[in-house]
Amino acid sequence: MLGLITKSNFGRVIRPGRDSGWNWRMGQQQRGQSQQPYGEPPYIKQLQATLNAVPAHTWYATAAGGLTFVNKRVADYLGLPNDHPLRLGIDVDAPWDAHIPLLHPDDHEEARQVWSSWLHTGKLGGMSFRVRSAEGDYRWFFSRCEPLWASDGTLLLWVGVNLDIEDLKSTEKALRESEARFRDYAAIGDADWYWETDPDHKFARVTDNGRLLARRGFALAGRIGLTRWDVATDIKSEPDKWELHRSTLKARQPFRDFVYRAKRSNGSLAVFKVSGNPIYDAKGAFLGYRGTGTDLTEVTRAQEEHERLLRLKSDLANELEVTQALLARASQAATVAELSASIAHEINQPLAGIVANAQACQTWLSGDNPNLPRARAAIERIIRDAHAAADIVRRIRALFKQTPPAKTSLHINEAVDEVSRLAQDELRRRGVSMELDLAQSLPVLLADRIQIQQVLMNLIRNGAEAMDRANSDEKRLIVRSRLADRCIVLEVCDSGPGLLHPDKAFEPFYSTKQDGLGVGLAISRSIVQAHGGVLRVRDNQPQGATFWLTLPLFPEAQDDARI
Repeated sequence: MLGLITKSNFGRVIRPGRDSGWNWRMGQQQRGQSQQPYGEPPYIKQLQATLNAVPAHTWYATAAGGLTFVNKRVADYLGLPNDHPLRLGIDVDAPWDAHIPLLHPDDHEEARQVWSSWLHTGKLGGMSFRVRSAEGDYRWFFSRCEPLWASDGTLLLWVGVNLDIEDLKSTEKALRESEARFRDYAAIGDADWYWETDPDHKFARVTDNGRLLARRGFALAGRIGLTRWDVATDIKSEPDKWELHRSTLKARQPFRDFVYRAKRSNGSLAVFKVSGNPIYDAKGAFLGYRGTGTDLTEVTRAQEEHERLLRLKSDLANELEVTQALLARASQAATVAELSASIAHEINQPLAGIVANAQACQTWLSGDNPNLPRARAAIERIIRDAHAAADIVRRIRALFKQTPPAKTSLHINEAVDEVSRLAQDELRRRGVSMELDLAQSLPVLLADRIQIQQVLMNLIRNGAEAMDRANSDEKRLIVRSRLADRCIVLEVCDSGPGLLHPDKAFEPFYSTKQDGLGVGLAISRSIVQAHGGVLRVRDNQPQGATFWLTLPLFPEAQDDARI
């Protein structure tokens, strides 16, 4: 090797103590007027003192490359005794690669190649390697050297400095790992937190994104050292899913969107979705997995609630179909006597008006001087009441034939006033007082006037009968109207005994009356539903019940309501 370091590229290469005329082992040598210590060139002591004063790890080697001297910082780091040759700089025959054993085994080959290249070509640079300390651990150093020339161009020594770059290397390693994690996380997608596991699949790192997990009752420290299946709650209920997941991990394959259930630190249940990739070191050794996690608890609850509502909707549709069939059968099963009594009750008022007006007409026409104008007016009222009776019969027939209601513009308060006047006689007979609490300026409805009045009359009559059966001291019936959520709401509230089973009130053939068929409320609800509305009931406290129906406004009325 030394044959390659020739005078043509370095000048005349010398070996201290030999070619230079300096004998490091024999006697003293005079150069100029000065006397040097025994066996040592004149510049050595000054060079060693200088290197010891430099606040870094410094050293020099012979022209042949053998490490000869290290300063106090290097010697203390290596744990060299005070009389070690490297502290004194006396081993001038050290091999060119004598320093290699001081380095990390993984750095030996590269260090030999670089140092040999420098010695062969003289093209210097820098290199990094790990040096073993007195305690046996290793730290990273960056080494650089320069040649020391004699005045005649002869290469005397290689003088170098080693800079401690352990912190820099640690930072670079952390940065590389962070970049690798970022690449893995970015490849997987957005997440609520990031995680890493060791080769045994135990959590080694969990990073909370914006402290989301902490806010949701998830203690990160409690997961370190545990596997995913240590905290899962669905292993027994879904064994196939977990067996497939473990097989994927055993094969060290990536996985995506694995969903499992677990308990949070506060005891509440959560649903997590995780994705991960296997990670390896530079030598290909398996280090574990790195991935992301997302809290799907709220999303899962929303999906489950949505599915529950869909099932409920389906059940309600089936129930409605069954109820409609029951109502159809109830209508067919009604006796002729009950149906006749119902029709007679509905047309009683207009027929009574016809009779009264006919009698009045007879009076105005009898005698020597008949009062024709008044008789004519009475006849007009007879015609009006006859038409009203015919409308009632026609609506009842249409109801039982399931004919769609004949909807026209309806002012609900006017319909309530008419029903209240028709019901006054019966209410007075039962000792019931009725109060009207009607909101003003309500929008117009699109509804079948007669059918809606039939529903209202049925609710008023039921309330009066309930208070009559209960022998209440105060028999008071309140009818209210109001606007709510683009719907007209009508309420009929009584002070009777209330309902023992409010949920059964609308079932066909269910009745609290001894002589009732139990079809009145069921038919009333069908009428309201045919208008796109809802009929409900609630039990009041401490007594009474309230029936209320909602009827939606048609589009023009909704526009009016917004004005």
